Amino acid sequence: MRASRLPGSLACFLALALGAAGCGLSGGSDGGGATAGGCKVDKANVGAGELSGEVKGDITFQTTNLKKDFGHYFNGVIDAFEKEHPGAKVKWIDDPGDATFTQRLVADAQGCTLPDVVNLNVNTAVALTKNGYLLNLDEKAPDAGKPFTASMWKSSTYAQADGTKVHSVLPWYSGGIVQTFNTDLLKKAGLDPAEPPTSVLGLFADAEKIAKVSDGQYYAFLANPSLRIPADWQQMGIKVLSADGKKFTFADDPKTVRWVEGMTKLYKAGAMPKDSLSSNQDPANVYGQGKLVYGSTNPNFLRFIEQNNPSIYKKTGVARYMLDDLGHTVGAPQYIGVASTSKNAVTALAFARFLTNAKNQLAWAKDPNVVIFPSTTESLKDPFFQKVEGTDPFAEARKIVAGDRQTATADEIALTPGELNAISAQIQLAMQGKKSAQDALNEAQTKANQLIAQGS
Repeated sequence: MRASRLPGSLACFLALALGAAGCGLSGGSDGGGATAGGCKVDKANVGAGELSGEVKGDITFQTTNLKKDFGHYFNGVIDAFEKEHPGAKVKWIDDPGDATFTQRLVADAQGCTLPDVVNLNVNTAVALTKNGYLLNLDEKAPDAGKPFTASMWKSSTYAQADGTKVHSVLPWYSGGIVQTFNTDLLKKAGLDPAEPPTSVLGLFADAEKIAKVSDGQYYAFLANPSLRIPADWQQMGIKVLSADGKKFTFADDPKTVRWVEGMTKLYKAGAMPKDSLSSNQDPANVYGQGKLVYGSTNPNFLRFIEQNNPSIYKKTGVARYMLDDLGHTVGAPQYIGVASTSKNAVTALAFARFLTNAKNQLAWAKDPNVVIFPSTTESLKDPFFQKVEGTDPFAEARKIVAGDRQTATADEIALTPGELNAISAQIQLAMQGKKSAQDALNEAQTKANQLIAQGS
């Protein structure tokens, strides 16, 4: 179940790989329509004018690692769609979502066999939109955004090859984001669990107080900066990229320097485990041992703690995530896209809209085996979200996230693993006292821009 917040993206890798077959939509040389990455696109799928026609014929629908746990739900949605449209047939395929998922998706796109309807994260949405592989919904379905919250729909736009941003995906579900913390450890540090920090730097100030009294017995959070990027930067309103998305600019923003200096100060003070600076430790495991004050921001984490560390769960507090200057939370939703190369785009688009409508999103969100939040306005108005019963940590998290979803926006920063690693490596040097914050950021920006250049 991939409802967790994503720490980075594979967008540039995808763009590079897909670009090998050609970048963006272009006119066909044989007069038979446009092409996307060398794949022929039906002329009805591009240009001005809504898609129209009878909903019939066969389409393929691909999810990622959902069939095992949610086969009953998806088969029900497919059956209902086919009953409503007797001439349509949906073939459901489920990718295991392992380490080679991206390569398979790239191969499908380059081989002109991208599924008609496909489950995407922001990473793949960015790359496939840039290379013309997704239907431009602004042109082909201008009313597609009506069911979704205004903030999520407005922010779910991605750039085409010419730089213009379009709606190419339908928002689906998200995991939500909250603050979680060990109330006992906060009290030991002289902090009030009822007054959690409201900004990232406010969190750092509390972490400094924790370091002063913990004496290495417990810590505020893990040190690896990749665990906090890009979430902290987004909430702080740091200018990470230029307006055209072609250059990183974070080193030029004074707020980024303050963030690195804050991380460095905390690391030196002992607010973080020294051995966690470059490790890939799971914060949930360390939190479950009672050695971290702040836990994961994903509400699903609370179920893990309840099942595996019930004593720690009883001590866990939950609060709204830091809003800083944004005034709202930022999250990474899953999306549904329709391939511009689909030979049956009318049916594919109809199914995509059916799958993501308020009724079907709400039905899935109510499944007791999943912790997700819908993107449709009507779903979020349902008593399931508005009248959450209970006062335990998980119930509190559901109440908070349900309220936030009406104003939450999609992630505005997409970092490839390579970019994230390059940036984190320099910040780690600063945290160890081997470079100044500004020098580390300048070098990080240079290396990250080199990676953009290689991917363009």
